[in-house]
Amino acid sequence: MRITFLGTGTSQGIPVIGCDCEVCLSDNPKDKRLRCAAFIQEGDTSLLIDSGPDIRIQLLRERIRRINGVLLTHEHYDHTGGLDDLRPFIFMQNQPMQVYAQADVLRILQIKYDYAFGAGSYPGAPKFRLTEVSSGIPFNVHQSNIVPWRVFHGDLGILGYKFGNKLMYITDASELPDETIEECKGISCLVINALHHRPHHAHFTLEQTLKTIDVLHPKSSYIIHMSHHMGLHNTLSASLPPTVHFAYDSLSLDL
Repeated sequence: MRITFLGTGTSQGIPVIGCDCEVCLSDNPKDKRLRCAAFIQEGDTSLLIDSGPDIRIQLLRERIRRINGVLLTHEHYDHTGGLDDLRPFIFMQNQPMQVYAQADVLRILQIKYDYAFGAGSYPGAPKFRLTEVSSGIPFNVHQSNIVPWRVFHGDLGILGYKFGNKLMYITDASELPDETIEECKGISCLVINALHHRPHHAHFTLEQTLKTIDVLHPKSSYIIHMSHHMGLHNTLSASLPPTVHFAYDSLSLDL
């Protein structure tokens, strides 16, 4: 299995428009963060986790040529705003794009992308095949066995995705239920969010994320969904425990 981090930034991306802080002005490519998404390869199966507004440039940058399905964590624009940009894959593969999400997210997609559904959709519109998934219930996409698990993003219940004992992908979390914590303990690779250092109603701070990692005790952890207030990649990386890392755009890991 391989994971490629397509984007590791928060909803505004980095650099932030109009900002002249040291992170936004940094020349280090690791400080340039597009909106969060990931590409998972397992055997002949290729999956996206989320499809935000930067997805077109992310897919071009990584030269991705095939996608078997999209796993959506939740409905927010920075995670779903690029679904229409998947049209070339729909055309090349000559079939609707499989989209997996919880029921409330699927309902919102049918409103947001109403032109993609129903008999009256115009020629050239994207076609999606929507599949409902629920926390704790496994499902398969070709060779990949996946289990969604509940995550809380403030008051909003969203999903993280677990791939066997190899990978757990969590974004936008501010709390993990006990059941999710138990399922994640000892995972080989944990991907988890940390917004910055100040308390936030809907996202872990770095301190909270590090405490969560201590509880889950994965073999390695990669932090995503960071704002420019987090600080410079190289400076902060030096302060992390040996098995904890800040992910960055285009980083690929073989698991």
